[in-house]
Amino acid sequence: MTTVLRWNRPLLFFTAVMAVLAVVAGIGVLADPRVLTGAPIWLKPFKFAVSFVLYTFTLAWMLSLLPRRSRVAEIAVTVVLATSVAEIVVIVTQVVRGTTSHYNETTPLNYALFQVMGLAVMLLFLAHFVLGIVIARQRLTDRVSAHAVRWGLGLSLLGMAVAIPMVQPGQAPAGVDGISGAHSVGVADGGPGLPLVGWSTVGGDLRIGHFVGLHALQALPLLALLLGTRLDRLTRARLVAVAGCAYGILTLMLTWQALRGQPLLEPDGLTLAAWASLAVTTATATGLVLARRRTPELELAA
Repeated sequence: MTTVLRWNRPLLFFTAVMAVLAVVAGIGVLADPRVLTGAPIWLKPFKFAVSFVLYTFTLAWMLSLLPRRSRVAEIAVTVVLATSVAEIVVIVTQVVRGTTSHYNETTPLNYALFQVMGLAVMLLFLAHFVLGIVIARQRLTDRVSAHAVRWGLGLSLLGMAVAIPMVQPGQAPAGVDGISGAHSVGVADGGPGLPLVGWSTVGGDLRIGHFVGLHALQALPLLALLLGTRLDRLTRARLVAVAGCAYGILTLMLTWQALRGQPLLEPDGLTLAAWASLAVTTATATGLVLARRRTPELELAA
């Protein structure tokens, strides 16, 4: 616990604030009967707060791995925090006002707030990119964790990028003024969806690939942790690389599926074939890596 408290304090403070907001928003989901675009009005702040808890806490941990302080990284963290605050403030403000935050340009105020969110997201992407470069250039003590961190940072950038189609002109719902995008494809936002996450069960949903890609930031380092020390270092690094490649392809496949208007749980034959190909390829690559693993004696000799 003492070690954690020595991590980047602004990131930890924001993490704590988001944890409190998650509790408040969770209470709002249960206590506030209002519904917005087919979901409890406080569900979006709840999901974003939980996401920010995971994101900023993970970044704080990654920065703690650096052998020395980085001024560039600290500036990037400041930008990450400023943009994250801007985004969550707009989301909560719009909930309090009883209206949507994303794609909402129905009034001058709604337009201005959505533009603030758009600018914040772009700056957050750039700051995250800078952090990724700074961390990737450092020589970390644990090489397997270093590989996992680099993969996680890179794939989370991909997760941010696959959200771009949500705001493309073709995503604006036809015949609806003042709405500049959508996360659903082939159906209107707010229709039937999976529990809690709300992903569409009747059309494509671009949030799925976005979600999966973003959480590579946690998934790849967690894999490195689960691999432990039972395998030699080179084998573990190779397994992380296999998982990273598969994870990135999966993120793109989920986005591709959504863009074709398919619900996650109703893939067509082409999508099933793509999934099967990815599974077989990943399993084969994993098997080849394990077949070439070193024995503990060879690891010590190396």
